[in-house]
Amino acid sequence: MRCCRVPPSLVVHVIDDDDAVRDALAELLEADGMVAHVHASAREFLDKISSLDRGCVVTDVRMPEMSGLELLRELQARSLNLPVIVLTGEADVAMAVEALKNGAAEFIEKPFDDKAILAAIRAALARLQLDDQATTKRAQNMQRLESLTARETDVLAGLVAGQSNKAIALNLGISPRTVEVYRSNLMFKMRAASLSELVRLALYAAEPA
Repeated sequence: MRCCRVPPSLVVHVIDDDDAVRDALAELLEADGMVAHVHASAREFLDKISSLDRGCVVTDVRMPEMSGLELLRELQARSLNLPVIVLTGEADVAMAVEALKNGAAEFIEKPFDDKAILAAIRAALARLQLDDQATTKRAQNMQRLESLTARETDVLAGLVAGQSNKAIALNLGISPRTVEVYRSNLMFKMRAASLSELVRLALYAAEPA
């Protein structure tokens, strides 16, 4: 396992079988403060993906052995949530549109404008960072939910259902005052500043990732 990883908000994986295009794009990215990792083929990228830094992918759409479109499908099959920007020649626009339908974040025609591709990559990296932050927050909420006792979970379910303390107490066979104590514990454990935030956290953790 690698001891240090580059923040996903800076990493770009450049996949192109054309050495000149690949190296020129890597140079452009590094000059703009990003970290470029170059790969001569989609297969090469996939073969070592488990050891690579997480980041944005910029790939040519037409490559031998595995196309950019096939790469997208493989990433989806592996449930790898990476933003992919597809580079395409003028004759490949239909294929690039198909790539968008298969989850590509953007497609850019060659020869590309430096400012346009940098803007697209920055936007993709920003979305990746937001996705990662949401995933981290969801995992934290799930850990906090799992730390609740069975009775606290019952009280929380009542609150999420919109029940009053009195109704929850009646359903659980406890006093309203005891429900208030459980509510206080829930607020502390879930790190919620208000009842509405507590309910939102519970609903958010229950949503599919």
